[in-house]
Amino acid sequence: MLINVVDLFCGAGGLTYGLQKSGLKVIAGYDIDPACRYAYEKNNRALFVQKSVTDLADDELLRHYEVGAIKVLAGCAPCQPFSSYTNAGNKGKDNGNDQRWALLYSFAKQISIVNPDIVTMENVPRLLGHQVFTDFIENLKKNNYHVWFSTVYCPDYGMVQTRSRLVLLASKFGPISLIPPTHTRKSYRTLKDAIAKLPPISAGQVHPADPMHRASSLSELNLKRIKASKPGGTWKDWPAELLAECHKKDSGSSYTAVYGRMSWDKLASTITTQCTGFGNGRFGHPEQDRAITLREAAIIQSFPLNYDFWPKDIAIENKSVARMIGNAVPVRLGEVVGKSIRLHITNLSK
Repeated sequence: MLINVVDLFCGAGGLTYGLQKSGLKVIAGYDIDPACRYAYEKNNRALFVQKSVTDLADDELLRHYEVGAIKVLAGCAPCQPFSSYTNAGNKGKDNGNDQRWALLYSFAKQISIVNPDIVTMENVPRLLGHQVFTDFIENLKKNNYHVWFSTVYCPDYGMVQTRSRLVLLASKFGPISLIPPTHTRKSYRTLKDAIAKLPPISAGQVHPADPMHRASSLSELNLKRIKASKPGGTWKDWPAELLAECHKKDSGSSYTAVYGRMSWDKLASTITTQCTGFGNGRFGHPEQDRAITLREAAIIQSFPLNYDFWPKDIAIENKSVARMIGNAVPVRLGEVVGKSIRLHITNLSK
C-alpha cells in the first residue's frame, strides 16, 4: 500500500512527523519560512521546498508523487486570520487587509489541479464561520470528494493541552472520518505526564545538555509576580502592589489566565507562538519560578524529546523557534490523521 503525501504550509514538520509515524510516506513539505528548513529536513524523511502555495506551477506538486501511489494532499493554512487569540478586537472578521485569508483558495486550486485521492486540512475552529471554508467544502464536493470535518478536542487523543482544532478529511474512494477518541476525561494525560521529568532550571537559564530547555528571563517585578502565583490561580491572588495597570481596568479584569501558572494535575494551556513569555497567558511553570521553556512547549505540542529545531553551531533565535512550535500541528494529531487515512484505505479492500 503505497501512500504519498505532500504537506503544504508544513512549518517545522509537526504534521509530517505525525503522518510518518502512522506509516505514510511524506515526499515533500512546502512553506515560505526559511527558518523551518533545518527542523523539517533534520527530523523528517522529506524534502523542504521554500515556496508559497500561491507561486506553484500547475504541475509542480504532481511531480512529487510516485507512479501508482495513492495521492494525499495535506495542508494547514496559517490560522492567525481566523484565530480568536489574535483577533480579540474584530472577532476574526475579514478586514480585507490580511492576504493569508486567500491561502485556502490557493489550497483549493491545487486540489483541483492535483486531483489527489485524499485531502486533509487542519485549522482553528473559528474557520467554520467564514465564507472561505464554505467555498472550500463546495469545491471539494464539486470535485467528487466525500467530505468529513469536525472540531477535535486534542486531549481526546492523548494530547496534554486544551487545544481544539478543526480537522477535515476528504476522499475520492468513499466516506472517511477520524478514528474514534483514544482517551476519555477520566484518562486524559496531564502536564505532569509530559514534562515533570525535565531537569529544573531558573528564569534566564539554559540547561547545558539541551539548548532548547531554556527559560526566558524575568524582570524583578515579574519574578515577584510568579512567586505570588498559585498553580491554576490568577493574578487576583497577588497583593495589590504587584497588579499591572491593565488588571485594574474593567477591560482587563476578565483576562485571568494572563500571568498564570499551569497545574501539574491538569491539562496545559493551548500552546501559542508566545508561550515562553510569563505575561502572555497561562504559561508559568507549575512550581519553578519561570515560564515554560522551548523544549517543554515542544513536548506539550507532542514533539519527541529529541526533535531538533535549530543548528547547533548557530545561536538559537527564541522567537523563531517559539513561532515554529506554536504554529505547528501537534505531532500526535498528525499521527491520528495518518492512522485514519490508513484505516480508510485498508477498509476499501475488505
